[in-house]
Amino acid sequence: MNETIRPGRDADAAGFIDLVRACWGEYPGLVFDLDAEVPELRALATYYAGQGGALWAADDAQGRLVGMIATRPEADGAWEICRVYLDRAHRGSGLAARLLGRAEAHATAAGATRLLLWSDTRFERAHRFYEKHSYVRSGPIRPLDDLSHSLEYGYAKPLAGIAVLDAAAAASAVPRLATLLVDCVAAGASVSFLAPLGRDVALSYWRTQARAAAERRRVLLAAWADGVLAGTVTLDLDMPANQPHRAEIKKLLVDPACRRRGLGRALLARAEAEAAAAGRSLLTLDTRADDAGEGLYRAAGWSEAGRIPDYSANADGSRDATVIFYRRLSGAASAAPAR
Repeated sequence: MNETIRPGRDADAAGFIDLVRACWGEYPGLVFDLDAEVPELRALATYYAGQGGALWAADDAQGRLVGMIATRPEADGAWEICRVYLDRAHRGSGLAARLLGRAEAHATAAGATRLLLWSDTRFERAHRFYEKHSYVRSGPIRPLDDLSHSLEYGYAKPLAGIAVLDAAAAASAVPRLATLLVDCVAAGASVSFLAPLGRDVALSYWRTQARAAAERRRVLLAAWADGVLAGTVTLDLDMPANQPHRAEIKKLLVDPACRRRGLGRALLARAEAEAAAAGRSLLTLDTRADDAGEGLYRAAGWSEAGRIPDYSANADGSRDATVIFYRRLSGAASAAPAR
């Protein structure tokens, strides 16, 4: 739609006010009272500059303000993404992603290591947008003492690193994890699915895993690179009663665009550490013979227990052998047998 993104100005006050009022007006129960609750909209550029942050506006081809976004520093290397609003007619055009990219790039250049934001629980479309861009739910719901009786979800993502996804984070990561699984299967990953993998199947799989993580039967890990959720691995703790000391590594996936950057090795090492912390002293896994995974596990010090020929089928009808690996963990706390 030929929109232009530029720094926001105090002189944009009327455009900002109209945009925010229109967006809030789409949701029953949201009360827009400029002077009582958002007087900073009258001089928003000054407001964010005073906090060490920055503000951007988006204009359409006729010069009408149709989008906005801001960012400001918080504590401990975190930067908050704020005031993400877009005119309804310009949604789905890619403008929101461009605005978000501009704010994230500014925060990154300023030294951010983590990005966070807050979103009203009613803004479901916005939640899908943030989750698509690798943000996950973080922390408890925040109540606001405002006229709209607002409740807000917290979202966050590290620019790089690995995190354990709790129940809320795992549920919100499902869309991005589904995309990751589809892309990895399309690139030839042997992870119990055949290409082409339907997105509905991938979503269903990760919803099941998110539930298992919430029930603490799984530990779900995610890795970010350059602000993108680019890898994952699952640690299965749900073992038989006579194997309380064991856990299983499943679904070690790295975005094909982010491979050869050490993410797989880092995810595996973190999963091993989580297993030890959970009191598990023995880990097992299986992988297709002669693929990159086999080399990774050998390089990481895992031992081969054996091979099973014709274990898995391919889309063309051919079959591959699988290799069973195990690893003993030192320093793991003892796990008592289930009773």
